[in-house]
Amino acid sequence: MKRPANALALAVLTLLYEKPMHPYEMSTTLRHRSKEESIKLNYGSLYAVVESLRKKGLVEAGETRREGNRPERTIYALTPEGEHAMREWLAEMLRDPSPQFTDFEAALSLMGAIPPDVVEDMLRQRLEALAKESAKSNGLRAMMPEGFPEIFTVEGEYAQHMREAESAYVRSLLEKISSGRLGGLEGWARLHELREAGHSGDDLQQKLAEEFPGIFDWTLDDAGG
Repeated sequence: MKRPANALALAVLTLLYEKPMHPYEMSTTLRHRSKEESIKLNYGSLYAVVESLRKKGLVEAGETRREGNRPERTIYALTPEGEHAMREWLAEMLRDPSPQFTDFEAALSLMGAIPPDVVEDMLRQRLEALAKESAKSNGLRAMMPEGFPEIFTVEGEYAQHMREAESAYVRSLLEKISSGRLGGLEGWARLHELREAGHSGDDLQQKLAEEFPGIFDWTLDDAGG
């Protein structure tokens, strides 16, 4: 069975592997364990995910309970098919690297559309934001009681390592831009100078191709078929 793109489905299956629950208990358990830091979670989508898993035969609806004046809540349990799917999907996600298509990676691939000095400023702001996130993460870890099991914090440690790696890359990219060592920087800056001077379209591409042969002239060749 194809694994769903939404990791919340896998979270539901792992919770029901522990014990049968109603969706509200699933939500509160995930929040209590701070899983919203690593899994996109909202109560409305949780109900939709549970219903989708039920239709696929991976979970089944059981008894309905009412606590005090609260609405009736249906208890869901994991089916044997659901346990098998949970193990297969989790193994696949742990084992196989997959493209994530992050917003930052997309922005890096398109950053030539804004001037280098603006990109510099944005990257410096990103570094500040990453530093604040790291400080917050370190503060939360410092508040953990002594002997708190590491198994419950590994995703936070991973996120911290990713922030540190991203910060190192951003600092390196900033240094290349500010020092003029980034390949293609002159053409990038010239593109925006010409735009500011009123050039656009084929006229813009022609001027860039003349000034930077072998870099910008491929767009003219492609356009001509």
